[in-house]
Amino acid sequence: MENRVLIFDTTLRDGEQSPGYSMNLEEKLEIAKQLERMRVDVIEAGFPISSEGDYLAVREVSKQVKDSSVAGLCRTKKQDIDRAWEALQYAEEPRIHTFIATSDIHLKYKLNKTRDQVKEAAVESVRYASNLCGQVEFSPEDATRTDREFLYEVVQAVIEAGATVINIPDTVGYAVPWEFADLIRGLRTNVPNMEDAILSVHCHNDLGVAVANSLMAVRNGAEQIECTINGIGERAGNASLEEIVMAINTRQSEFDIETRVVTEEIYPASQLLARITGNGVQPNKAIVGANAFAHEAGIHQHGVLKNPMTYEIMTPKSIGIEKNRIVLGKHSGRYALQVRLEELGIKPSREELNEIYEEFIRVADEKKVVDDNDLLALAASEEAEGKGKNGKREASSEVSEEEVNTYQ
Repeated sequence: MENRVLIFDTTLRDGEQSPGYSMNLEEKLEIAKQLERMRVDVIEAGFPISSEGDYLAVREVSKQVKDSSVAGLCRTKKQDIDRAWEALQYAEEPRIHTFIATSDIHLKYKLNKTRDQVKEAAVESVRYASNLCGQVEFSPEDATRTDREFLYEVVQAVIEAGATVINIPDTVGYAVPWEFADLIRGLRTNVPNMEDAILSVHCHNDLGVAVANSLMAVRNGAEQIECTINGIGERAGNASLEEIVMAINTRQSEFDIETRVVTEEIYPASQLLARITGNGVQPNKAIVGANAFAHEAGIHQHGVLKNPMTYEIMTPKSIGIEKNRIVLGKHSGRYALQVRLEELGIKPSREELNEIYEEFIRVADEKKVVDDNDLLALAASEEAEGKGKNGKREASSEVSEEEVNTYQ
């Protein structure tokens, strides 16, 4: 695992818990197979004790997925762990993931337990799970609002009890990047046996910094990131898988690590989830949104048409999109219009292009986006008008740099 961060996908568990994202067994299996094609390291397939549907989903994913570990979530209760193991035992690499809250606010208002009682429950559940399964992950829920010394104490104790992965959840999305980085450094420094387990993070996006927190954690010693396709999840969602993977992939010099994710499967995964759940992706969503590789501003269009790297820091093909999209609207310039007309087999002279452009802007103000049928109609109108004047068309002339910079 040297120089590689593990990608733990919880789309089928935490992601599915968000309103409007419930999936049936067949749909979960379809997503799981796509995650396997992406080569995510761990697929958290559900919470087996929570429902018969979740139990069956975890069991079937365990039977069918061979190239990723399969995890099932459970509370620190024997019946939860037994139910999870019943479903997970078929997996090539099963993982029991158990959790209990450790923050004082959760202890007081949710669990009605003392710190000692919580620590004891954590240790007993990890010890029990480790007798069933070789991979045991423990999460101290609401870790970022937990007293630091108590957190270190619990983490050390559960590693001694057999935990192979320690996951630090920012359960309510409370942390900011520099604070979360300090917490991860603190665990590395203050937990004597931290090196005996993989250190993982699970960040929520309530303040819009889940991805930033996850990346800062990796820079400071985290070895696994928990995330979801399209960033779905409770409330404002989880850290987005596609943003994390492509940030690491695009800025290799800043991270000096890699993932094993097949990035070309990212966009297909995003679209599959959107189709299955009926929840589309916001247009300005990083990496997979409809506008992520779309350009309307004239200067941007000119740059991208000359060399995509002028305004694109990754290629569309790197995430599974065939090509970028030049959107012709009121902000487009003459150069993009000329290029599209030529792609349609129309080669206007500069004078004709200027006249088409004036009509194009008028239509764009009314229609927002001008499609190919509109362009063909505009060109035909101009051609008819031009032939009425002199009966012939002049040779094409490329838009000048001055015109490009004047007409954005």
